[in-house]
Amino acid sequence: MQPRIILQPRQLELTIMRLCHQLIEQHRDFKNTALIGVQPRGVLLADRIWKQLTSILRKTDILYGKLDITFYRDDFRIKGKPLIADETQIDFSLENRNIVLIDDVLFTGRTIRAALDAMLDYGRPADVELLVLIDRRLHRHVPIQAKYIGKVVDSIHTEKVRVEWSPDGHDDKVWIISENT
Repeated sequence: MQPRIILQPRQLELTIMRLCHQLIEQHRDFKNTALIGVQPRGVLLADRIWKQLTSILRKTDILYGKLDITFYRDDFRIKGKPLIADETQIDFSLENRNIVLIDDVLFTGRTIRAALDAMLDYGRPADVELLVLIDRRLHRHVPIQAKYIGKVVDSIHTEKVRVEWSPDGHDDKVWIISENT
């Protein structure tokens, strides 16, 4: 099966804008809300979300952090190669805050489960909401669902969803690729 593009650059731009407006509708001024991007791929989406929100709201004090989950995963010991952790950058307490956890693709839910465990090291949030660009809803291993979804994709287990980010945003794309390709 040939790879196919499911979001072109303009569609991706509009999807991010829609997700930002949904966040604004729910969180208004973001006074007690923080955005947390899951390393490594969720941070690329979270960067775009944060930049867009600060532009729309003309507000640069929206809390934003980056969370590494490498050693919180349930499969980190069986990968077979040395793991290299990404940096966690959370310079504020999550205690009693509303958290919007951001990742690019929701597949089995295991990454998000690990992120929830890792977040507790930074305080106990009042609420945690999940924002994902792509929801592959048919393959959950744990009962996790996103509140904010860019696009729902029904795919078979042997396919991968690849999100490609370009530095300027003009060549951003989302692909479905067969693992055999």
